Amino acid sequence: MMADLVSEPEPGFDAQLGGWLVSNATLKQDDLNRALKIRQENHDHEHLSAFLVKLGLVSDKSMAQALSDLLALPLANHDTYANIGLSVEMISPRFLKEYRVIPVDEDGDRIDLVMADPQDDYAARAVNMATGKSVSRLVGVPSDIEAAIDDLFGGGKSEMGQIFDDSDAVEEINEDDIEHLKDLASEAPVIRLVNMLINRAIEMGASDLHIESFENRLKISYRIDGVIHEVESPPNNLKAAVISRIKIMAKLNIAERRLPQDGRFKLRVHGKELDMRVSTIPTIYGESVVLRLLVKDSVVFGLSELGVTENNIRKINELLSLPHGMILVTGPTGSGKSTTLYTALNILNNGQRKIITVEDPVEYQVEGVNQIQVKPSIGLTFSSALRSIVRQDPDVIMVGELRDIETAKICVQSALTGHLVLSTLHTNDAAGSVTRLLEMGIDDYLLTSTLNAVVGQRLARVLCEHCKTSYTPDDTEIADLNLRRYTDNHDISLFHSVGCEKCNGSGYRGRVVIEELLIVNDRIRKLILGHADAGEIQKAAIEDNMNSMYGNGCLKALAGITTMEEILRVTQES
Repeated sequence: MMADLVSEPEPGFDAQLGGWLVSNATLKQDDLNRALKIRQENHDHEHLSAFLVKLGLVSDKSMAQALSDLLALPLANHDTYANIGLSVEMISPRFLKEYRVIPVDEDGDRIDLVMADPQDDYAARAVNMATGKSVSRLVGVPSDIEAAIDDLFGGGKSEMGQIFDDSDAVEEINEDDIEHLKDLASEAPVIRLVNMLINRAIEMGASDLHIESFENRLKISYRIDGVIHEVESPPNNLKAAVISRIKIMAKLNIAERRLPQDGRFKLRVHGKELDMRVSTIPTIYGESVVLRLLVKDSVVFGLSELGVTENNIRKINELLSLPHGMILVTGPTGSGKSTTLYTALNILNNGQRKIITVEDPVEYQVEGVNQIQVKPSIGLTFSSALRSIVRQDPDVIMVGELRDIETAKICVQSALTGHLVLSTLHTNDAAGSVTRLLEMGIDDYLLTSTLNAVVGQRLARVLCEHCKTSYTPDDTEIADLNLRRYTDNHDISLFHSVGCEKCNGSGYRGRVVIEELLIVNDRIRKLILGHADAGEIQKAAIEDNMNSMYGNGCLKALAGITTMEEILRVTQES
């Protein structure tokens, strides 16, 4: 019997592979050219597929998909590894690990072989000779193959478990011995652990990685679609070394553990460009570290992509076309306010307007926009930067957040003198931002002259399309949720989250904006001048056809985008 041959890649295969990766937006042309140059200069004869993964320009999952398409071979999925072939007993674990292959389904004289490199004829022939069966190749993701091999021969130990074994020799650390701490933070187990934590965060689609110090353990958790998920913890004796490793990467002072510190660093992981924001705070048992993961290439700034309804998109575009005034985006921390502001900037950034921003921090760099990072330590605050900005002849000013009365007053004055001002405010709803500004000390007559609109928003998790299931709510549930108010359909259907492999068992993948748009019209202006409370303003806005966040959420739940449980979690009925 012989192995089914995949001929040696022709000279044009590299070009086909590069073309596929670029055309599918998996790899930038500049990065491909740079990789080819490096490989040529180093006389590296490794397959381009493995070389690009090794450089971190393409993730192993994306490369597996590319090879599957180009070589017309099946791509192994999670279920494939559930049927490990009996012939695996005839092949040494060392061979399987070295060549990253694993036999799966067997049928008579044929065996399916999942391969990280399906172009490797030597590995296929070796399995053919060991088993006496013809080999049919499948493309596998290297990490999936390695996990399957570890389950078979490694006692089922996870990657974290293997790192635990490597770290057993690490003694208790004297945190005051800074040089020793630096050395430990540069050792292989610690570097592997930190890299693995960041890799997992990317794979799971996390927005934040939390590393928290407690008396007897180091707690690791990820924020995925706005919800915290705790994962396996590393050994407590690595606590100081892990935190020091991250601080070194972010160029922070590892000797300073009494004060909060902020830093950032850049990485390329799985072919994605990452901007990592690092924040540390001192706690009674050590430091707590949070890494905010900003994946540059994956962010799409578009109102429809965010999930804003068509009616509100039309109104927002009309508001952004106004030459002056102030538009606010409001909501709690983590409600997507910054992304909405960047989306507005993207709409305004057409080369015909001068745009200047003041941010803390600058989350995304936007071509054609002058962005200022505030630095309070040298006196560059929101208010001081704004005073200088107005002398730069801008058309649009974006302020990251209205934190104090001085900044708010300058923004109002700028809106009054012919500038379009965008900013955020921390309030529960759109109407609450009006009363907040009045309480801060903004004069009511100035507010009515400058405030054009307020967008209130939350983020709700989106149902996984692969496993969501519909159900018919009973009359009691329909009445309790007041659903008849939001639909003319006689038969109402809602959806449950279930959980599957595609969504890591959560039932959700991604998030969608739940928004309300309060446009300041004459009726609202009268209420502002009369210092009406937020409830009165909210009621008037709804009577003037504003759909509340709860109502907007109900529409998205009825459309099968999310669940009513999510809407009730992030909004309140109004």
